[in-house]
Amino acid sequence: MSVAIPSTAPARKFSKNPLVAFYQSSIGKKYVVAVTALFLILYVLGHLVGNLQIYMGPDRINAYAKFLHDLGPILWAVRVVLIAAFVTHIVATIQLAQENRLAKPQKYAVAGYQRSTTASRTMLISGLIVLCFVIYHLLQFTVQVTDREFREVHDSLGRHDVYRMLILGFRNPFVSLFYIVGLFLLTTHLSHGFASVVQTLGINNRKIANFVSSGGQTLAWVVFAGYISIPVTIFLGIIR
Repeated sequence: MSVAIPSTAPARKFSKNPLVAFYQSSIGKKYVVAVTALFLILYVLGHLVGNLQIYMGPDRINAYAKFLHDLGPILWAVRVVLIAAFVTHIVATIQLAQENRLAKPQKYAVAGYQRSTTASRTMLISGLIVLCFVIYHLLQFTVQVTDREFREVHDSLGRHDVYRMLILGFRNPFVSLFYIVGLFLLTTHLSHGFASVVQTLGINNRKIANFVSSGGQTLAWVVFAGYISIPVTIFLGIIR
């Protein structure tokens, strides 16, 4: 009679998805934040190029808006990807902030702010304010919920008169002020974000890292100037 010998092999465990395991690590979240940040920066730059066409006259910017509208499903696919990237960026940032607080539960008598900036210390709060700004901006000019009269604004060719919509929207001082504040916070995000991306991607060469960081900060403020020039020129009556 044979006697069954119990197996000493360890119980088989289900292997974790490598992508999930990577994201659950701190370095994984940092890479996700960096990659989504780069993607959103490209969108911000592209959106600025489109908006600046207002200086070329109503026909140019209205034709650009119609071109985007005619993309149909492609445009909505891009919007979904952008929203997913934006939400992922925020969620990963919040999770990293929570992990940092858990890693350093005790507060010191003297805060060690020597190596940090105001932008870096307020990234989470300013990011949530930027989120509110983006939502309102979409509701106003894309979904046209806050200003329902925009739905009836068309030019002589029957296109949505985006030129006129921008003028009507930014003539409101509160809207223009909120727009400028939101863009200021977005710019502080961008200026700090370039330095964070350099660090996350492991660019150890000091010359390259400093060039990317300082160049990124300069680009961020150039973008800020380009965006706020629109509500400022409209509010001052330069664009009519």
